[in-house]
Amino acid sequence: MKEIDYISLGFCSNDHLAVLPFIPHDTKVRMLSHAILGGGPAGNAAAGAAALGMRTAFVGTVGDDADGRMILADFAAQHVDTSMVKVRKGATSAIAYIWIEEKTGARSCAWTREGLTELAADEIDPEAIAGAKVLHLDGHNAAGAIAAAKVARETGVLVNYDAGTVRDGMEELLPLADILIFSEECIQKVTGLDNAEEAVRQMWPKYRPKVCGATMGARGSMCYDGRDFVKCPAFKVEKVVDTTGCGDLFHTGFAVRYLETHDLLDCQRFAAAVSAIKCRGLSGRPPSAPTREEVDDFLKNHRPPVAESNR
Repeated sequence: MKEIDYISLGFCSNDHLAVLPFIPHDTKVRMLSHAILGGGPAGNAAAGAAALGMRTAFVGTVGDDADGRMILADFAAQHVDTSMVKVRKGATSAIAYIWIEEKTGARSCAWTREGLTELAADEIDPEAIAGAKVLHLDGHNAAGAIAAAKVARETGVLVNYDAGTVRDGMEELLPLADILIFSEECIQKVTGLDNAEEAVRQMWPKYRPKVCGATMGARGSMCYDGRDFVKCPAFKVEKVVDTTGCGDLFHTGFAVRYLETHDLLDCQRFAAAVSAIKCRGLSGRPPSAPTREEVDDFLKNHRPPVAESNR
């Protein structure tokens, strides 16, 4: 296998995306447009990292069905190595149905991986993980993720945990993360606190990651490294086509930039730019996901959001 910088382990799917004039409830609506594209938090992260110039691999499971073949073909087209993906015979690959409101780009998502066995601990490749720079996790494939994270921590590989949802195995993964950024909803559930800032400040001393934080959608992000606490607003986007994948790519952008600088504000602004550009199109995959050149140009040409920093 070729050398890999960024290994993303977790969930991938085929996403059925429908742009609608409104999100229906107990009624019918005609689609304005429809597409079937690759998706999933870790899947988007892998493709997003590749677009940013990283040598990238995805690790997870798919079925040997038409959806599985399409998932692997999409990864290949997006320059993501899939040699560590396990293809389950007779299994059905994961799919998601995503409804996107045309006016706002807001979306609703329903997904399933029924009948698809997750990655086992003995199915990871320790040598490949030890040779990477980043191990990206989304909390899916818990047994494999925990085993991979232990290898990464033992060998100095940066563990980037996208803690977007409370999942089985989370308690074992949390102390293994170097970059531990929750969604606001998730950190509130984990801590039982309504105040996300207080929750971040409580979680950092409990697990002692290099960075602990929370994403807050259009309100931006907050991060804490034990010394500095930085709140960084999101960039304003004039036309939001679709928000699918914005959070996934924020985590990817943060980790990619963290390899270059440990400055929290710089990493948050870079990640916010990745997310803002992604809003231009459907899904969290290229061509909606930006290249490194596009992110650098965006940051040069857009006024940075005014951040708050304190200790």
